[in-house]
Amino acid sequence: MHYLYLHGFASSPRSKKAQTLGKRFAQVGTPLQIPDLNQDNFTHLTLTRQIQQIGALLPPQAAPVTLIGSSLGGLVATWVAERHPQVQRLVLLAPAFGFLDHWLPRLGEAQVQHWRREGQMAIYHYGEEKPLPLDYGFIEDARQYREQELQRPLPTLILHGNADEVIPLQASIEFSRDRPWVQLIPLASDHALENVSDQIWQEICQFCELG
Repeated sequence: MHYLYLHGFASSPRSKKAQTLGKRFAQVGTPLQIPDLNQDNFTHLTLTRQIQQIGALLPPQAAPVTLIGSSLGGLVATWVAERHPQVQRLVLLAPAFGFLDHWLPRLGEAQVQHWRREGQMAIYHYGEEKPLPLDYGFIEDARQYREQELQRPLPTLILHGNADEVIPLQASIEFSRDRPWVQLIPLASDHALENVSDQIWQEICQFCELG
């Protein structure tokens, strides 16, 4: 089984969650691949580009893969799994279902329209620890993806904080409601899930049968 971890929006492979999981996988003798979804070009980031990037990294179809995705990386992982049969399991940490519906209202209509007119907007990038420009094309691209089309029945574990201030737990509840192959475990945490890292690892080990 191959394991890949997909980091979140405006994050990087150097994030605390990515590094912690990488070390824990190493401790059980299992490599964890952590690609950089920014590709040194955050400005032209799109959901499509991320999906294509991960699809190109997957091994041949005979080699099974587990994708672990955090926030927007969880959404990317789900779309990759929909299109690539070698993905056999998903672990989603606070997945960004309904991403635009939750994020754009927080920006406000005036700021979104300004972004559309100007073509770019500065977004704080946690991996680079500074604001970076992001094309409005990110929004236009994301709007073409409809989550009701995500219907591939494969074992899926969702771990989501019940006090998530970015993507509410309700988003994962709604996603799992009509998908009986999805197991949702609410956690006493926020979007970062930092205070429940031990519990997350225990759930991953059990779900993925890591020993």
